[in-house]
Amino acid sequence: MESTPVSTDILFNIESEEEFNACAIEVFHYQKKANAVYKEYLTHIGKENLVPKQYTEIPFLPISFFKTHHVSCIKGEPEVVFSSSGTTGSITSKHPLYDTDIYIESFRKAFQLFYPNSTEYCILALLPSYLERTGSSLIYMVEDLIKTSQHPDSGFYLYEHKALKEKLDQLEKSGKKTILFGVSFALLDFFEAYPSELKNTTIIETGGMKGRRKELIRDELHGILKKQTKLPLINSEYGMTELLSQAYSIGHGIFNCPPWMKVLARDPENPLELTGKKHGAINIIDLANIQSCAFIATQDLGTFYPNGSFEIMGRFDHSDIRGCNLMVIK
Repeated sequence: MESTPVSTDILFNIESEEEFNACAIEVFHYQKKANAVYKEYLTHIGKENLVPKQYTEIPFLPISFFKTHHVSCIKGEPEVVFSSSGTTGSITSKHPLYDTDIYIESFRKAFQLFYPNSTEYCILALLPSYLERTGSSLIYMVEDLIKTSQHPDSGFYLYEHKALKEKLDQLEKSGKKTILFGVSFALLDFFEAYPSELKNTTIIETGGMKGRRKELIRDELHGILKKQTKLPLINSEYGMTELLSQAYSIGHGIFNCPPWMKVLARDPENPLELTGKKHGAINIIDLANIQSCAFIATQDLGTFYPNGSFEIMGRFDHSDIRGCNLMVIK
Protein backbone atom coordinates (compact mmCIF):
# COMPACT_ATOMS: atom_id res chain seq x y z
CA MET A 1 0.00 0.00 0.00
CA GLU A 2 1.37 3.40 -0.99
CA SER A 3 1.77 5.82 1.90
CA THR A 4 -0.32 8.98 2.26
CA PRO A 5 0.94 12.29 3.66
CA VAL A 6 -1.37 12.68 6.66
CA SER A 7 -1.97 9.83 9.11
CA THR A 8 -5.52 9.02 10.08
CA ASP A 9 -4.52 9.62 13.71
CA ILE A 10 -4.07 13.28 12.76
CA LEU A 11 -6.82 13.52 10.15
CA PHE A 12 -9.64 12.18 12.31
CA ASN A 13 -8.58 14.18 15.36
CA ILE A 14 -8.58 17.69 13.89
CA GLU A 15 -9.56 20.19 16.59
CA SER A 16 -9.04 23.61 15.03
CA GLU A 17 -9.26 25.66 11.85
CA GLU A 18 -5.46 25.84 11.78
CA GLU A 19 -5.12 22.05 11.95
CA PHE A 20 -7.71 21.60 9.20
CA ASN A 21 -5.93 24.13 7.00
CA ALA A 22 -2.54 22.44 7.49
CA CYS A 23 -3.97 18.99 6.67
CA ALA A 24 -5.87 20.25 3.62
CA ILE A 25 -2.79 21.93 2.14
CA GLU A 26 -0.65 18.85 2.75
CA VAL A 27 -3.27 16.61 1.11
CA PHE A 28 -3.50 19.02 -1.85
CA HIS A 29 0.25 18.90 -2.51
CA TYR A 30 0.15 15.10 -2.36
CA GLN A 31 -2.88 14.73 -4.62
CA LYS A 32 -1.71 17.17 -7.29
CA LYS A 33 1.28 14.86 -7.79
CA ALA A 34 -0.19 11.43 -7.11
CA ASN A 35 -3.63 11.79 -8.74
CA ALA A 36 -3.21 11.89 -12.53
CA VAL A 37 -6.75 13.15 -13.14
CA TYR A 38 -6.51 15.97 -10.60
CA LYS A 39 -2.99 16.86 -11.79
CA GLU A 40 -4.13 17.26 -15.39
CA TYR A 41 -7.23 19.19 -14.34
CA LEU A 42 -5.03 21.65 -12.45
CA THR A 43 -2.88 22.03 -15.56
CA HIS A 44 -5.92 22.77 -17.73
CA ILE A 45 -7.10 25.53 -15.39
CA GLY A 46 -3.61 26.99 -15.00
CA LYS A 47 -3.14 25.99 -11.35
CA GLU A 48 -0.45 23.35 -11.68
CA ASN A 49 2.09 25.49 -9.81
CA LEU A 50 -0.30 26.71 -7.12
CA VAL A 51 1.12 26.91 -3.59
CA PRO A 52 -1.94 27.72 -1.45
CA LYS A 53 -1.73 29.27 1.98
CA GLN A 54 -5.42 28.70 2.76
CA TYR A 55 -7.69 25.78 1.87
CA THR A 56 -10.07 28.25 0.23
CA GLU A 57 -7.47 28.73 -2.54
CA ILE A 58 -7.46 25.04 -3.49
CA PRO A 59 -9.24 24.17 -6.79
CA PHE A 60 -12.12 21.68 -6.68
CA LEU A 61 -12.51 18.79 -9.11
CA PRO A 62 -15.97 18.60 -10.75
CA ILE A 63 -17.76 15.57 -9.33
CA SER A 64 -18.69 14.26 -12.79
CA PHE A 65 -15.07 13.16 -13.28
CA PHE A 66 -15.89 10.19 -11.05
CA LYS A 67 -18.17 9.05 -13.90
CA THR A 68 -15.59 9.34 -16.66
CA HIS A 69 -12.16 8.85 -15.05
CA HIS A 70 -10.32 6.71 -12.53
CA VAL A 71 -9.96 9.25 -9.71
CA SER A 72 -7.28 7.81 -7.48
CA CYS A 73 -3.80 8.42 -6.06
CA ILE A 74 -3.15 4.71 -5.68
CA LYS A 75 -2.27 2.12 -8.31
CA GLY A 76 -3.23 -1.52 -8.33
CA GLU A 77 -6.37 -3.41 -7.41
CA PRO A 78 -8.74 -1.63 -4.99
CA GLU A 79 -10.28 -3.43 -2.01
CA VAL A 80 -13.71 -2.23 -3.11
CA VAL A 81 -15.21 0.04 -5.75
CA PHE A 82 -18.24 2.04 -4.64
CA SER A 83 -20.70 2.99 -7.37
CA SER A 84 -23.66 5.33 -7.60
CA SER A 85 -27.16 4.33 -8.55
CA GLY A 86 -28.40 5.12 -12.05
CA THR A 87 -30.97 4.26 -14.66
CA THR A 88 -30.32 1.46 -17.12
CA GLY A 89 -27.61 2.51 -19.57
CA SER A 90 -26.60 5.61 -17.64
CA ILE A 91 -23.00 6.28 -16.61
CA THR A 92 -22.51 5.85 -12.87
CA SER A 93 -19.84 7.28 -10.58
CA LYS A 94 -17.09 4.93 -9.43
CA HIS A 95 -15.00 5.50 -6.30
CA PRO A 96 -12.15 2.99 -5.86
CA LEU A 97 -11.11 2.42 -2.26
CA TYR A 98 -7.75 0.87 -1.46
CA ASP A 99 -8.02 0.94 2.32
CA THR A 100 -11.48 0.27 3.71
CA ASP A 101 -10.23 1.03 7.23
CA ILE A 102 -10.15 4.74 6.30
CA TYR A 103 -13.83 4.69 5.32
CA ILE A 104 -14.82 2.67 8.38
CA GLU A 105 -13.01 5.04 10.74
CA SER A 106 -14.54 8.06 9.02
CA PHE A 107 -18.17 6.97 9.20
CA ARG A 108 -17.89 5.42 12.66
CA LYS A 109 -16.37 8.54 14.18
CA ALA A 110 -18.80 10.86 12.38
CA PHE A 111 -21.78 8.81 13.50
CA GLN A 112 -20.51 8.78 17.07
CA LEU A 113 -20.17 12.58 16.98
CA PHE A 114 -23.82 13.07 16.10
CA TYR A 115 -25.24 10.03 17.93
CA PRO A 116 -23.16 9.51 21.09
CA ASN A 117 -23.27 6.02 22.59
CA SER A 118 -24.51 4.80 19.22
CA THR A 119 -23.83 1.17 20.10
CA GLU A 120 -26.71 1.41 22.57
CA TYR A 121 -29.22 1.88 19.74
CA CYS A 122 -31.10 -0.74 17.82
CA ILE A 123 -30.41 0.19 14.19
CA LEU A 124 -32.94 -0.62 11.49
CA ALA A 125 -32.60 0.16 7.80
CA LEU A 126 -35.24 0.59 5.10
CA LEU A 127 -33.06 1.06 2.02
CA PRO A 128 -34.54 -1.12 -0.73
CA SER A 129 -33.14 0.72 -3.75
CA TYR A 130 -29.63 0.41 -2.32
CA LEU A 131 -29.97 -3.21 -1.18
CA GLU A 132 -31.14 -4.20 -4.65
CA ARG A 133 -27.81 -3.32 -6.28
CA THR A 134 -24.12 -3.80 -5.55
CA GLY A 135 -21.47 -1.22 -4.75
CA SER A 136 -23.44 1.06 -2.41
CA SER A 137 -21.25 2.92 0.08
CA LEU A 138 -24.38 3.66 2.14
CA ILE A 139 -25.16 -0.05 2.53
CA TYR A 140 -21.53 -0.70 3.47
CA MET A 141 -21.77 1.94 6.19
CA VAL A 142 -25.17 0.95 7.60
CA GLU A 143 -24.26 -2.75 7.53
CA ASP A 144 -21.24 -1.98 9.72
CA LEU A 145 -23.29 0.21 12.09
CA ILE A 146 -25.83 -2.62 12.40
CA LYS A 147 -23.08 -5.13 13.22
CA THR A 148 -21.56 -2.87 15.86
CA SER A 149 -24.87 -1.83 17.41
CA GLN A 150 -24.77 -4.76 19.85
CA HIS A 151 -28.51 -5.24 19.54
CA PRO A 152 -29.96 -8.55 18.26
CA ASP A 153 -32.93 -6.87 16.56
CA SER A 154 -30.81 -4.53 14.38
CA GLY A 155 -31.12 -5.29 10.68
CA PHE A 156 -32.22 -4.46 7.14
CA TYR A 157 -35.74 -4.53 5.73
CA LEU A 158 -36.47 -4.67 2.02
CA TYR A 159 -40.24 -4.55 1.47
CA GLU A 160 -41.30 -6.40 4.64
CA HIS A 161 -43.34 -3.47 5.91
CA LYS A 162 -45.55 -5.53 8.19
CA ALA A 163 -42.53 -7.11 9.88
CA LEU A 164 -40.89 -3.69 10.28
CA LYS A 165 -44.07 -2.30 11.83
CA GLU A 166 -44.19 -5.15 14.32
CA LYS A 167 -40.51 -4.67 15.19
CA LEU A 168 -40.93 -0.90 15.71
CA ASP A 169 -43.97 -1.49 17.92
CA GLN A 170 -42.02 -4.01 19.99
CA LEU A 171 -39.03 -1.68 20.39
CA GLU A 172 -41.25 1.29 21.25
CA LYS A 173 -43.10 -0.72 23.86
CA SER A 174 -39.83 -1.80 25.47
CA GLY A 175 -38.53 1.80 25.47
CA LYS A 176 -35.44 0.83 23.43
CA LYS A 177 -33.69 3.70 21.66
CA THR A 178 -33.91 2.99 17.93
CA ILE A 179 -32.54 4.54 14.75
CA LEU A 180 -34.33 3.92 11.46
CA PHE A 181 -32.30 4.73 8.35
CA GLY A 182 -34.52 5.11 5.30
CA VAL A 183 -34.47 6.30 1.72
CA SER A 184 -37.18 8.93 1.22
CA PHE A 185 -39.62 7.02 -0.99
CA ALA A 186 -39.45 3.91 1.22
CA LEU A 187 -40.14 5.91 4.39
CA LEU A 188 -43.17 7.54 2.73
CA ASP A 189 -44.47 4.19 1.49
CA PHE A 190 -44.01 2.58 4.90
CA PHE A 191 -45.55 5.27 7.09
CA GLU A 192 -48.46 5.82 4.69
CA ALA A 193 -49.29 2.15 5.15
CA TYR A 194 -48.42 2.06 8.86
CA PRO A 195 -48.64 5.46 10.57
CA SER A 196 -47.09 5.15 14.02
CA GLU A 197 -46.65 7.27 17.11
CA LEU A 198 -42.92 7.09 17.75
CA LYS A 199 -41.32 8.26 20.98
CA ASN A 200 -38.04 6.34 21.20
CA THR A 201 -37.21 6.14 17.48
CA THR A 202 -35.01 8.52 15.50
CA ILE A 203 -35.60 8.59 11.74
CA ILE A 204 -32.59 9.37 9.56
CA GLU A 205 -33.69 9.93 5.98
CA THR A 206 -30.95 9.52 3.40
CA GLY A 207 -32.71 11.40 0.57
CA GLY A 208 -33.72 10.11 -2.81
CA MET A 209 -36.99 9.24 -4.48
CA LYS A 210 -34.99 7.21 -7.03
CA GLY A 211 -37.72 7.76 -9.59
CA ARG A 212 -40.24 5.88 -7.43
CA ARG A 213 -42.28 8.92 -6.35
CA LYS A 214 -42.65 12.63 -7.05
CA GLU A 215 -39.65 14.62 -5.81
CA LEU A 216 -40.35 16.65 -2.68
CA ILE A 217 -38.34 19.38 -1.04
CA ARG A 218 -36.99 18.32 2.35
CA ASP A 219 -39.47 20.49 4.31
CA GLU A 220 -42.40 18.77 2.57
CA LEU A 221 -40.94 15.31 3.14
CA HIS A 222 -40.25 15.98 6.80
CA GLY A 223 -43.68 17.54 7.28
CA ILE A 224 -45.37 14.38 6.01
CA LEU A 225 -43.18 12.08 8.10
CA LYS A 226 -43.68 14.14 11.27
CA LYS A 227 -47.43 13.99 10.79
CA GLN A 228 -47.35 10.22 10.29
CA THR A 229 -45.03 9.50 13.23
CA LYS A 230 -45.84 12.32 15.68
CA LEU A 231 -42.08 12.97 15.93
CA PRO A 232 -41.03 16.60 16.49
CA LEU A 233 -37.98 16.29 14.20
CA ILE A 234 -36.74 14.14 11.33
CA ASN A 235 -32.98 13.68 10.98
CA SER A 236 -31.06 13.46 7.71
CA GLU A 237 -27.78 12.11 6.37
CA TYR A 238 -25.90 13.80 3.51
CA GLY A 239 -23.39 11.62 1.74
CA MET A 240 -22.55 10.36 -1.72
CA THR A 241 -20.52 7.75 -3.57
CA GLU A 242 -17.75 10.24 -4.24
CA LEU A 243 -17.23 11.02 -0.52
CA LEU A 244 -16.02 8.93 2.41
CA SER A 245 -17.57 11.26 5.01
CA GLN A 246 -21.14 12.23 5.85
CA ALA A 247 -22.81 15.33 7.20
CA TYR A 248 -25.85 14.94 9.48
CA SER A 249 -28.89 17.02 10.28
CA ILE A 250 -30.46 16.54 13.71
CA GLY A 251 -33.50 18.47 12.50
CA HIS A 252 -34.83 21.32 10.36
CA GLY A 253 -32.67 20.22 7.41
CA ILE A 254 -29.58 21.99 8.78
CA PHE A 255 -26.48 19.84 8.20
CA ASN A 256 -23.20 19.87 10.11
CA CYS A 257 -19.93 18.25 9.11
CA PRO A 258 -17.40 16.26 11.12
CA PRO A 259 -14.15 18.19 11.77
CA TRP A 260 -12.29 16.68 8.77
CA MET A 261 -14.98 17.80 6.30
CA LYS A 262 -16.00 21.31 5.17
CA VAL A 263 -18.63 22.68 2.82
CA LEU A 264 -17.94 25.91 0.88
CA ALA A 265 -20.11 28.07 -1.38
CA ARG A 266 -19.23 28.19 -5.09
CA ASP A 267 -20.46 30.67 -7.68
CA PRO A 268 -23.03 28.65 -9.70
CA GLU A 269 -21.98 30.46 -12.89
CA ASN A 270 -18.24 29.98 -12.38
CA PRO A 271 -17.05 26.54 -11.30
CA LEU A 272 -13.61 27.90 -10.38
CA GLU A 273 -14.68 30.64 -8.00
CA LEU A 274 -15.85 30.52 -4.40
CA THR A 275 -18.41 33.07 -3.26
CA GLY A 276 -19.00 34.60 0.14
CA LYS A 277 -22.72 34.74 -0.50
CA LYS A 278 -25.30 32.87 1.57
CA HIS A 279 -26.54 30.87 -1.43
CA GLY A 280 -24.45 28.99 -3.96
CA ALA A 281 -23.29 25.67 -5.32
CA ILE A 282 -21.71 23.23 -2.88
CA ASN A 283 -17.99 22.49 -2.83
CA ILE A 284 -16.78 19.89 -0.35
CA ILE A 285 -13.42 19.24 1.25
CA ASP A 286 -13.45 15.68 2.54
CA LEU A 287 -10.04 14.84 3.95
CA ALA A 288 -11.08 11.19 4.32
CA ASN A 289 -10.79 11.11 0.50
CA ILE A 290 -7.04 11.12 0.98
CA GLN A 291 -6.54 8.30 -1.57
CA SER A 292 -8.77 9.79 -4.29
CA CYS A 293 -9.57 13.52 -4.38
CA ALA A 294 -10.43 15.50 -1.26
CA PHE A 295 -11.67 18.60 -3.12
CA ILE A 296 -15.00 18.07 -4.88
CA ALA A 297 -17.31 20.50 -6.71
CA THR A 298 -20.76 18.90 -6.41
CA GLN A 299 -23.94 19.38 -8.42
CA ASP A 300 -25.90 20.44 -5.33
CA LEU A 301 -27.08 23.93 -4.43
CA GLY A 302 -27.13 25.09 -0.84
CA THR A 303 -27.64 27.77 1.76
CA PHE A 304 -24.60 28.41 3.94
CA TYR A 305 -24.38 29.67 7.51
CA PRO A 306 -21.46 31.37 9.34
CA ASN A 307 -20.96 28.45 11.75
CA GLY A 308 -20.22 26.06 8.85
CA SER A 309 -23.66 24.43 8.73
CA PHE A 310 -25.66 24.28 5.50
CA GLU A 311 -28.95 23.32 3.85
CA ILE A 312 -29.49 21.47 0.57
CA MET A 313 -31.69 23.54 -1.73
CA GLY A 314 -31.65 21.40 -4.87
CA ARG A 315 -29.47 20.40 -7.80
CA PHE A 316 -28.33 21.92 -11.06
CA ASP A 317 -30.82 21.64 -13.89
CA HIS A 318 -28.04 20.37 -16.17
CA SER A 319 -26.54 16.95 -15.70
CA ASP A 320 -23.00 18.32 -15.45
CA ILE A 321 -21.45 21.34 -13.78
CA ARG A 322 -20.65 24.21 -16.10
CA GLY A 323 -16.99 24.00 -17.03
CA CYS A 324 -16.63 20.23 -16.69
CA ASN A 325 -15.66 19.97 -20.34
CA LEU A 326 -12.41 21.82 -19.62
CA MET A 327 -10.58 18.55 -19.83
CA VAL A 328 -10.79 15.29 -21.75
CA ILE A 329 -8.17 12.69 -20.93
CA LYS A 330 -7.49 10.04 -23.51
